[in-house]
Amino acid sequence: MAWRLLTGEYGIPAERLYVSYFSGDAASGLPADEETREIWLSMGLRPDHVLPFGMKDNFWEMGEMGPCGPCTEIHYDHVGNRNAASLVNADSPDVVEIWNLVFMQYNREGDGSLRSLPQCSVDTGMGLERLITVLQGKRSNYDTDLFTPLLSAIHQCSKAPPYQGKTGEADVGRVDMAYRVVADHIRTLCVCIADGVYPGMTGAELVLRRILRRAVRFSTEVLQAPEGTLASLVPTVANILGDAYPELQTESERIMDLIHQNEVQFLTSLKQGRRVIDRTLNTIDKDTAVFPASVAWSLHRNLGFPLDLIDLMLEERGKKVDKKEMKVLEDEYEKFRCQSEEHDGDRVDQLDLHSLAELQSRGVPHTDDSLKYSYSLGQDGRYVFPPCRASVLALYSEGSLVSEVGEGQRCGVILDRTNFYAEQGGQAHDQGYFTKDELQVIHHLLYLRFVSIVYIKKSDWIMFGIVFQDVLFPVECVRLSGGYVLHQITAAETLRIGDQVLLHLDETQRLGCMVKHTATHILNFALRELLGPGVNQRGSHVAANRLRFDFSVKGSLSVSQLQQVQALVQNIIQQNAEVHIEEIPLSRANQIATLRTIDEVYPDPVRVVSVAVPVSDLLTSNSDRSVSVELCCGTCNHGDLGVFFDSHLLRTGEIRDLVIVSERQMVKGISRIIAVTGEEAKAARETGHVIQEEVKSLAARVGVYNALSLPAAQRLSKEVGLLTDVHASQHTFSYSNISFQLHIKCITACVHVLGGREHINSPMAEKRAAVSLKGSTEEQQHDHQEAGDKRGGKCPNATLKANDLLEKHSSKAVLVDFVQTDSTSILMKTVNQLSKNTPDSLVMLLSLPQTSEKVLFACQVPKGCASISACEWALAVCEQFGGNAGGSDVVANGVSNATNVTDVSEILCWAEQFACGKIKNVD
Repeated sequence: MAWRLLTGEYGIPAERLYVSYFSGDAASGLPADEETREIWLSMGLRPDHVLPFGMKDNFWEMGEMGPCGPCTEIHYDHVGNRNAASLVNADSPDVVEIWNLVFMQYNREGDGSLRSLPQCSVDTGMGLERLITVLQGKRSNYDTDLFTPLLSAIHQCSKAPPYQGKTGEADVGRVDMAYRVVADHIRTLCVCIADGVYPGMTGAELVLRRILRRAVRFSTEVLQAPEGTLASLVPTVANILGDAYPELQTESERIMDLIHQNEVQFLTSLKQGRRVIDRTLNTIDKDTAVFPASVAWSLHRNLGFPLDLIDLMLEERGKKVDKKEMKVLEDEYEKFRCQSEEHDGDRVDQLDLHSLAELQSRGVPHTDDSLKYSYSLGQDGRYVFPPCRASVLALYSEGSLVSEVGEGQRCGVILDRTNFYAEQGGQAHDQGYFTKDELQVIHHLLYLRFVSIVYIKKSDWIMFGIVFQDVLFPVECVRLSGGYVLHQITAAETLRIGDQVLLHLDETQRLGCMVKHTATHILNFALRELLGPGVNQRGSHVAANRLRFDFSVKGSLSVSQLQQVQALVQNIIQQNAEVHIEEIPLSRANQIATLRTIDEVYPDPVRVVSVAVPVSDLLTSNSDRSVSVELCCGTCNHGDLGVFFDSHLLRTGEIRDLVIVSERQMVKGISRIIAVTGEEAKAARETGHVIQEEVKSLAARVGVYNALSLPAAQRLSKEVGLLTDVHASQHTFSYSNISFQLHIKCITACVHVLGGREHINSPMAEKRAAVSLKGSTEEQQHDHQEAGDKRGGKCPNATLKANDLLEKHSSKAVLVDFVQTDSTSILMKTVNQLSKNTPDSLVMLLSLPQTSEKVLFACQVPKGCASISACEWALAVCEQFGGNAGGSDVVANGVSNATNVTDVSEILCWAEQFACGKIKNVD
């Protein structure tokens, strides 16, 4: 397939292609892959174009452990008309690999050994950029049309010379390297963020954070580009990759926001880091060339400094970090991280590939976990969860299957059936225990009742004719692995394959999960009802004590919105509506008009969960009646971002109450709600009211003073601190939290003023003290709502600004105006909104931020505009007033010094005349 596509479909000359194969490795006991060599020769390749290589080049491994195997690669010679066999795998820019086929046939074990995989496969792929380089006749990826528009946009934003493609010593000042870094990294950032990965502190998110900061560093320090440059490149990336990744088009505004926000944070950290380095250098001996590794590590871990940036900053000052000491700190951190993972109480070993294959070869059936749905409402209104009798089919301990485990040994137990939920789909696993039958029942005493556990000697059991299941095996964790449900336990006594056990759920914990699960469905419905269809689930987790729900929304919810959401949820709870669950074909489920899904792969058939309306009625009715109806994935494992599971209540009244205790934006455009139910919700309300009363009392005492002695001010400050600590440790309802924070800020300001932080006789001090305590809770909440709306870009947001300008200018061919904002991102979004509403107009907006002496510019022109490009327009206007700009043909932004501007109207007039002149010249 690979050879036919390259030579047949793409027409690449066969004489320019060389293939490599694995030559074997005696130390590992691996033979040469002669089969692959013979296949290539049988396809007509010349022997001197089929080349053997060892472990380094032709044995592919994903990491220190995991699937691996020999590979065969296809290399292309850019020069041609020669024998380039000696340049294959020699790091020559003229002979490059364009395709790789890996034969996955081994697994690298933890001890470094290789074991044959139970099932082999071929992992194949080509390098898109390298292939385009070949097809477009270029010598570098960066010379293809995948990169040239982006490199051009970077140049327009920077003060550096144009990209020349230099490398190594020829690249003076590493300018071209900076171009390549920024171009590569902005593409990575855009695609990852559009796919739901955001810069963070762990895992893939930490990698993305470091990528972003490296791009910022090269952009600002090497290319001398202004702040906001990275965000301004997003539309260019969307234009290049948007056909393949349509999310780049739809999510471009949010991507720009996130990148700009992180860029600003890092530039702030950069200044802070420089101060830390300067202070440290002032405290150490000037003759010492070594910088403390502990400080460098702190800069790296806490402020997110790339290690190479730290080295560069120290090199400029004639210092360097002790690499050995740095390695010790890195190893200690890695060791601590690994220990934390190992001591995680919920950790359970996953079945390895070989154990899974062994189970299948033994004919061990997958675990029947359908009994987890076997619960009902008893006559007394309580849920009944019957125990489950099962047989031990397999035991998994220390990475292998065993026939028995002894007392104190930790292991995973595989049963033929279970009523336990495994951890998956964002729902916590069940808790409980199982007991083992020691003896057969001798007699049945039908009406004799005993407590669950009776401390009686076994010799006495026979006297009563009763067999007690006396030994408890607490289930610590439950996970699904390859169709088998693994129950993690620490054996209380010997357990063997074939033993009979009786499983008992922790009913309180299961019911708690069911309550939170059904409440999450209702919360999702309420959010969409009140905020519109733009609200989409981004993640969730359901546990017995609380629920977590992540969703897409432009900004933090206001107090009023939180109250409305809770009111709607309360209404559904009070209706005590029936929860209907039905399993139907996926194709039929998709016909339900009001069905809400998330971007996941669902099983077929699929479980449909509907509140108040039977699923059958939804299938037969065309009504768009507003109802909570969602898909649940049943037994399929979809991870934390997956669909909900099926442990639902049968009626909503069992939820009793729901309180949102926290709502905040995790990243730009993604909010997280934490909520509690039942007694926890009641306690949250009561705690909130008590703390509010305490705050009012404290405010009243502060309000009676015209001045405070320093000791009195200190006592009140201490009370404020204690009250804040109490509040932080308690669950309270969210809008109570907002009110608390505002009150505390006001009280703190008053204490500082009256206690002498400002002169107590100062008119300004009196005015501040009066203002701080003025206003009702409603007024303060309104202030918070406005502040929250501004954080979310809503008050005044880009859309409102754009609508105002649209009414003012109607449909002018050139629209130039002034808006007040401190954010380049909001300015560009406003321009974008205007351009969407007036697609044939040239749009430019400028702003004078209150926080700096700068003038911000942003503009956009219709795609394919022949008269003027956005970059040309922005550059002309900014240079006219002593600034700089950059961007693409469609969008651009820039900045100039406000000291060069005497009248804003002068800029507006000049910008409009320049654009009109360009249009006139074309006409």
